[in-house]
Amino acid sequence: MSADSERSFDPSSRNGGWGTHRRCHGEPWRPVEILAMVLGFIVFWPIGLAILLWKLWQKRTGYQGDIVSFGREKWDTMMNYTWPYGSQHWGSAPRNRYGARAGMGSTGNLAFDDWRASELERLEEEYRKLVAAEREFADYMDNLRRARDREEFERFMNERRSQQGQ
Repeated sequence: MSADSERSFDPSSRNGGWGTHRRCHGEPWRPVEILAMVLGFIVFWPIGLAILLWKLWQKRTGYQGDIVSFGREKWDTMMNYTWPYGSQHWGSAPRNRYGARAGMGSTGNLAFDDWRASELERLEEEYRKLVAAEREFADYMDNLRRARDREEFERFMNERRSQQGQ
């Protein structure tokens, strides 16, 4: 017998105290997970099966997180993977403005890699300047709207006071 399914004495069990005692860890089923599994089976059966298999794996391994945190951990592991043919990491390439990695690895030509890195940094700096200018323009437009609204409100209040004074 395996260590997971040892027969052990448990006086509180229904069969006289002897039975299989399995170590079950992991998170219990939450109502939203049950609903997602049922809807998954209704909409597209592989989704429901994937959720069911996830929960069974989670219970068997004792993984405490949810599927989203598991995906993030695996993504981080993949992005920090060190290639056996060099020291380039998935995660060491500079990010472009959309958050994606630009140039996933070295081309083997150090001069080109240096040039590419400097160009990407220059473009990133230009992008930061554009974002700052856009923010300044939005603030300027907001101030104009406030001034126009304040002027209209003061005009309204002056007209109202003059009508009440008559």
